[in-house]
Amino acid sequence: MGWVTLLAADLWHHYGRGRLAADRDVPEVFRWSWSQKGGPGAEVLGDVAGLRLGDLGAGSARHAAHLAVHHRPAQVVAVDGSPAQCAMAADLYGRLAPRLRIVRADAAGHLLAARGAYDVLYSVFGAVDFTDPRELLPAAAGALRPGGRLVFSTLAHYLDGAPASHDVRHADIPARTPEGEATTMRRWVLQEHVWARLLGESGFTEPCVLVLPGDGGPRAADARLVTAGRR
Repeated sequence: MGWVTLLAADLWHHYGRGRLAADRDVPEVFRWSWSQKGGPGAEVLGDVAGLRLGDLGAGSARHAAHLAVHHRPAQVVAVDGSPAQCAMAADLYGRLAPRLRIVRADAAGHLLAARGAYDVLYSVFGAVDFTDPRELLPAAAGALRPGGRLVFSTLAHYLDGAPASHDVRHADIPARTPEGEATTMRRWVLQEHVWARLLGESGFTEPCVLVLPGDGGPRAADARLVTAGRR
């Protein structure tokens, strides 16, 4: 979500609006999988009590709200470049401030201005998917304190079944402008060894990758759950 700058059309304007009216509660669970129905949860982040977390490409901040309510962090900063998504997040969970802070910003730009500010950064099919990793990953390393961790889930293959890219190459995927016109936006779906190389080059060490199988539904997709520590 972070690659869409504040000057660009809000390509996330329509995303999640159908759910907004029907589901306003803080989620009871945290999921990394594409289906959001199973697999590991917030325990992957470790004990975050008293820590400062950043949700990169937070959307309507449902994952951030869960952590703020159920895991006692010092603060969760929900970062998203979409005005519409930030407005939804404020409507849903603005009451959780100051433990939950909603920031409208490009993810990479926010991280560059926040050196050493975070203990944990995470992304659930968020900014890591939609920002050039050669920009985002070094910025994330710089924004983490010594010993900090980056955790993210990302697609293991394209939604049409095509394999992940063997180099740092984006795909143009369908999107809509706020006016409903068809357009595209960039998404990075990369093979495991490419993520490992990029993380190492960006200042991370010991990346660990877990494959989360799809659930067999009509839009099932395998995901990769990636964890790495700041060198």
